[in-house]
Amino acid sequence: MNKIPRNVWVVTITSFLTDVSSEMLVNLLPLFLTNVLGVGTAVVGLIEGVAETTASLLKVYSGALSDRLGKRKRLAVIGYGLSACSKPFLYFANSWGMVLAVRFTDRVGKGVRTAPRDALLADSIEPERRGLVFGLHRAGDTAGAFIGLAIAALIIWLTQAGSAQLSRETFQIVVIASVIPGLLAVLILALGARETASQSTPDRKNELSLVTLNRHFLAFLGVVVMFTLGNSSDAFIILRAQERGLSVLQVMGMLLTFNAVYTLLSTPAGALSDRIGRRKVLLAGWLVYGLVYLSFARAQTGWQVWLIYAFYGLYYALTEGTARAMVADLVPQAQRGSAYGLFHGAIGLAAFPASLIAGLLWQGIGRWSGFGPQAPFYFGAAMALLAGVLLWRMGEGIKPE
Repeated sequence: MNKIPRNVWVVTITSFLTDVSSEMLVNLLPLFLTNVLGVGTAVVGLIEGVAETTASLLKVYSGALSDRLGKRKRLAVIGYGLSACSKPFLYFANSWGMVLAVRFTDRVGKGVRTAPRDALLADSIEPERRGLVFGLHRAGDTAGAFIGLAIAALIIWLTQAGSAQLSRETFQIVVIASVIPGLLAVLILALGARETASQSTPDRKNELSLVTLNRHFLAFLGVVVMFTLGNSSDAFIILRAQERGLSVLQVMGMLLTFNAVYTLLSTPAGALSDRIGRRKVLLAGWLVYGLVYLSFARAQTGWQVWLIYAFYGLYYALTEGTARAMVADLVPQAQRGSAYGLFHGAIGLAAFPASLIAGLLWQGIGRWSGFGPQAPFYFGAAMALLAGVLLWRMGEGIKPE
């Protein structure tokens, strides 16, 4: 195997440390909101939807800006820095509005950094190894999530082992523990990453627009949006696990299992997409997703949810890095930041109605009581099936021009 470039390792380590920090908190937020602040699932869906929509709109702009400036690293550093500085304020959160404010600011940071970071990765590697590199990056990102969850689980075990409800004191300790890795991630990216030489001569004519959109990229983007409408926030899976009987500590164990599977399989799955094609690997991942969501809907016990969530890691491994590599395949380098901005932005915008629909299907609103905890998962499985059929019927038509 040829040497992996410096930028790939620096960005992967940055994502690793960021996820150590973030995953301590993100997966506990739905429990904090419901157990400590006493809000319903519709509010959880609203917070996640607003947060992701914010990130999505900024991803579109920041990706295009990185093409215009010819600078990927600078925007990535700003984005990671903003997220790292916002999370400590969760320590003082005493209302869902304050949680929303912190999540909003954190997602602003994510929106600024994501497209330039992915473009920096794509710029740093030859086309025939894109799947491998994006798979490696996702593996590093998810390994950080595993470590962050392990630290959070240890804190929960030491402070409230066996408790079915998350306490405010435990959550505050986790917030404090998340600060150092988040700040360290920003420092490593700022000092270690290098701008790619090919971006030294910016050209506004190279920006991606509705006029210059590659029709194959547009077709791919449309199918991904269709899939995402059924892919609500994973917060609902966490709430499903608790509703089926898992304690807070057991939920953390479930999340650790998921991240272990995701970490171990991401790099091989990315490399597989280099060999057999992106579309085939994506179709396999969406098939796994549909089966997993059907199983979540049918699960009778917390332990069944735990086991199903392990297979959910396979879906992530097959799709996350592969989809990012496919974006780079479909557009020229000079438009790559804009393309990643549109890709992540469209997904995030679709995530808002996806999470809101899931919350309403579960809990309902006003006099409408909803259909219960299984409903969002049936809906997600149906949308995955529809998107998979559309991607399959496109055949090999989705290809670089």
